[in-house]
Parts: sequence; structure tokens; C-alpha cells
Amino acid sequence: MTLGMPINYAGDFRETIENLADFEGVGVHRVMVPEAYSFDAVSQLGYIAARTTTMQLQTGILPMYSRTPTNLAMTAAGMDYVSGGRFILGIGASGPQVIEGFHGVKYDYPLGRARETAEICRMVWRRDRLEYDGKHYHLPLTQEHGGSGLGKPLKIINHPVRERIPMLLAAIGPKNVELAAELFDELQPIMVHPDFVDAAFGPALAAGKAKRDPALDDLKLVVQSTALITDDVDLAEQALMGVRHHAALYIGGMGARGKNFYNSLVQRYGYVDEAKLIQDLYLDGRKQEAAEAVPDDLVRAMSLIGPKSYVAERVEAFRAAGVSVLLGSPVNHTHAERVDTMAALAEMMG
Repeated sequence: MTLGMPINYAGDFRETIENLADFEGVGVHRVMVPEAYSFDAVSQLGYIAARTTTMQLQTGILPMYSRTPTNLAMTAAGMDYVSGGRFILGIGASGPQVIEGFHGVKYDYPLGRARETAEICRMVWRRDRLEYDGKHYHLPLTQEHGGSGLGKPLKIINHPVRERIPMLLAAIGPKNVELAAELFDELQPIMVHPDFVDAAFGPALAAGKAKRDPALDDLKLVVQSTALITDDVDLAEQALMGVRHHAALYIGGMGARGKNFYNSLVQRYGYVDEAKLIQDLYLDGRKQEAAEAVPDDLVRAMSLIGPKSYVAERVEAFRAAGVSVLLGSPVNHTHAERVDTMAALAEMMG
């Protein structure tokens, strides 16, 4: 298990990147930049590539709908080039609120689009001529599918640093998890309770791995967790409250009743009544009550918050759950304290 960390897209970006060398120096092997509907992640990672030497650089995540598969492949090849082969292409479907609301693109067939995107990206990186006739993407776009008939089967001009750039799929639904286990290099779910990974994802992972190409390496599981090593009970409670609010936002507010992927995930953990209550409270505008309704054991299990000995136990729980990359998100008040937290986590991971 290796250690990584996310970079927040708020605040002083240049100062944050200046400090990255300190984290790199204490054993942080990966940095992840989110995108959501904020600044794009790629421009920031390009800057980070120039200011680091060993860290892997991961997008977390690039929505499939806002870029064509070929554009994703070109972007990944470019990032891999400027970083000297350190890039990991993290993609995902996002959700209709963002895709249709912010991008104005129809949100449809996320499973099929993810499969075709992976296949096309790998064709690009191998420098194949792009002749692909999928259900959702057609290269070249022929007259039959609405094109002019003038498209040619091209291949990327430059030679990518690697013909197999690692691809990560952000997924929590059973079908998407199965696809990740079959076709992708890495899987990144959200709100992971390490004690219930098998209950929530086990059948899907097994089904996908049964179809996995033996040429692929073992699937990596990437998990993000809030981190704070402290003996101060009040500080720990403040950090846990932050986790509660974040969880309530996803469980209660990310989607409509009956169509909330995160709510369904928590129900698969066994918190059926609690998930429904959180959603009812959140959608009624009672956000503080929704946060307080998030089960305490769920909040603590997802987090790396508390005394060093307790955090070490949580690290081992994630290791036992099969986590390959643990993205610790330190919430200490000062940079020096955040570096100390990540150094301690790196030591725990060995």
C-alpha cells in the first residue's frame, strides 16, 4: 500500500504546489487533483509535473462526457510526456446534475461509454489508426452516423511515452465496479468503509476479475480518507464533523430520491434506515441534522482521525480491505503539521 494525497482546488494554488516538495520528501508517492465543476485538473497537473520529480499525477476525476475519448487519450499522452511517465488517467461518469446542468451534455449510457473510452484510449496510445465502430463512438464518423464522410482513420502524431498509460475508473455502482475490475488498471470508489468492502463491492469485483485480460496487472484499489493525527479530542471531533457534513452532502444531496448512487452505497453497507433519514433531512434543507444523522461508526471507519495508535489501526484496516493507494487528506491547521501527519502515515504503511 502506497501513500498519496489530494490537492484542493481552492486557496492559494502556487503556495500549495511550493509545499508539495515537502510531502514528496516524506514519502507521498501520488498527488490527485479533482475537477468537479471547478477549474480543470489538467492545467494544474501540468504545473505540478514541472515542480515535482517522483510523484505520480492522477486526475480525480475527468468526466467522460465533457471530453471525447480521443481528447482524453491525447491529454493523457501529453501529461505522461511532460511528467516523464508519471500520469494516471482517472475518469468517471460524474452525474446528471453536473453533466447536463454544467456541461449541457446528455447523461446517458455511462457503462458503455466508459468501456468504449478505455478501448479507444488504448488504441490511441498504441498509435493504431482509429477505426472504431462502437455503440456510442464511431471513428471515423461516417455519413451513416451523421458525419460528412470526409473523416479519415488517423493515428496520433507523437509517440507516447507509454502505450499503456494507467487508467482509473471512479465507480461505486455494481456494474461500473465490475467494468473497472475487467478493463481498468485502478478503481476509486468514494466513502469507503473498509470493513464492508467485500459486502459492497465483492461480487462485482469477482465478476469483473473473471473476465480480466491476464496481460493486465492486478487491479489497484484507490481510496481517499481525511487524516488528522492528534490526541486533542476537540480537534478530532471538529475533523469528524467535517467528514459528517461531506458524507451528508453525498448521501443526502447528490441526486434525487430514488436515484442517488451514494445513498445506495451506504445502504449496501447496511445503513438502510440511516441513509433514508439523511436524505430526507438533507433534501428538506435540514443539513446540520442530516450531518448529525450520519452514523458515528461510519464516519470513524472512513477516516484516519485520532491518536496515532488508533490511526495506525485504521491504516491496517484499509490494508486488510485490499487498498493499494491510500490518499490521505490532512486537515491540520498548519503546513508543518500536515507534513508531519503524512510522514507518520508513510511510516505506518512501511
